[in-house]
Amino acid sequence: MTGLLLVRRLWLTAALVVAATVSGSLLAAQAKFFFHRTRPRAGRSPRPRHRLSFPSGHATNSAIVFLTLAGLLVQVERGRGARTYTMAVAVLLVGAIGVSRVYLGVHWPSDVVAGWCAGTGWAALWWWLGAQARVLLARRRQ
Repeated sequence: MTGLLLVRRLWLTAALVVAATVSGSLLAAQAKFFFHRTRPRAGRSPRPRHRLSFPSGHATNSAIVFLTLAGLLVQVERGRGARTYTMAVAVLLVGAIGVSRVYLGVHWPSDVVAGWCAGTGWAALWWWLGAQARVLLARRRQ
């Protein structure tokens, strides 16, 4: 997706997406070590579950990536229908990924909710930073 932003010459949006997703993923990984919570014993996943559980990395990272991308894209997209579609798809993907983690039995519901909260907060921060950067750039051009 960053490649498409670069092709469309949306330099600021591309840079914000990369910075937000890389830094958010690093922060999410560190949170697991801070809380050091183990995974549920029973589960539908064939893989052994020896890694840490809280917050859910899938829920956190999906929220960081999809919601940040959608939030920054709606800032540059002019069509209301495209903005609504972009945000709706992002929310549905984040929701489905989180629910699947609980369904598979590899995370507690609280792991997923915490991941959603952390990822959504991170995406909101970067949405705000993008909006502020666009305001500053508009002022410089005047």
